[in-house]
Amino acid sequence: MGDQIVAAKTVLPWLLQAAGTPGFFIALLVPIRESGSMLPQAAFTPWVTTQRSRKRIWIIGSLGQAVAAALIGVAVLLLSGTTLGLAVIILLAVLAVFRSLCSIASKDVQGRTIAKGRRGVVTGRAAAVGGVFALGVGLLLEFLGTGAPTWLLAALIFASAGAWAVAAVVFATIREPVSGQEPQGRQRGWWADTVGLFAGDRLFRQFVIVRSLLLVTALSTAFVVTLSQEIGHGLTGLGVFLIASGLAAMLGGRISGVWSDNSARTTMSRGALVGSLVIIALVASAQWAPDVVNAWVFPVGFFLLNLTHTAVRVARKTYIVDMAEGDQRTRYVGAANTLMGVILLLVGAVSGVIAMLGSSAALLFLAAIGLVGVAAARRLPQA
Repeated sequence: MGDQIVAAKTVLPWLLQAAGTPGFFIALLVPIRESGSMLPQAAFTPWVTTQRSRKRIWIIGSLGQAVAAALIGVAVLLLSGTTLGLAVIILLAVLAVFRSLCSIASKDVQGRTIAKGRRGVVTGRAAAVGGVFALGVGLLLEFLGTGAPTWLLAALIFASAGAWAVAAVVFATIREPVSGQEPQGRQRGWWADTVGLFAGDRLFRQFVIVRSLLLVTALSTAFVVTLSQEIGHGLTGLGVFLIASGLAAMLGGRISGVWSDNSARTTMSRGALVGSLVIIALVASAQWAPDVVNAWVFPVGFFLLNLTHTAVRVARKTYIVDMAEGDQRTRYVGAANTLMGVILLLVGAVSGVIAMLGSSAALLFLAAIGLVGVAAARRLPQA
């Protein structure tokens, strides 16, 4: 629920734009949030593997996100313009670092406490609950229209901070099996371990390559919004964005969780296939369809892309929890997310350069990557 509100793709850019913050800060939101929560994970892994209890690490991460989110709410109420932009970027970076701790620890705790065949359901239900919350907030904002006051959005951010704090309290009640043996940690540096895993572990290398190719669903939505504006059917309004993403998470979370427990590999592949085909259909519609068709095709397409992204995200999380056990899982999660942070920046930069030719060119580039990912995901072994 906290993620749905303190979101770098929806609420935060909307708030900064309304406060007169320069576009430079708005452009930094998604890279800071995404890469900031991925890049540190391999560096944290040696410390994490020395800790018997991974639950405690998750609690620290959740409380850190709660504090950072609350401070963002304070900044929204008290600051504006460049000052607000700078404060939000710094606090979002802090939040992302604490989120990286949760990302590593959650996979370990889930693997220790939830049996294989049930993990996708847990991840999917969490996504669905967050989606219901976002849907309700989106409907409220759409009802208020342009008259939604800043203090209301700040209050929602404070509520998100409270959600992370409550999550920490609930997580503390989990009975985590803890090994009686003294944790050994890693004997070599985190970067050497990351490179060594990618070079020497064929399954891990396959997973990272497939996950890189499945970035199509994560990176394409911004270009869909831009393309819709280019043809005069802009997807505007914070409420619309939250309704689309919330409905997609609500519907897709639970279903994709069940599918992922049956076959996470197949769910990733099918999600990438549908996402790529939706992108191609949107580009074709923008090029040749009349305005009356595009008026409903683009909102539907935006929703479907969010739906496929939910499926891919739940499936890849389930797959990496199932593909290893113990500290090996910790190494996989940390190394994979750090490598993905680098790859995300590179693919984002390349698609940004291609976007200079137009949003359609960037979308077709991402769709092509996604179609390659469909075939690559099918070659993954069942976890």
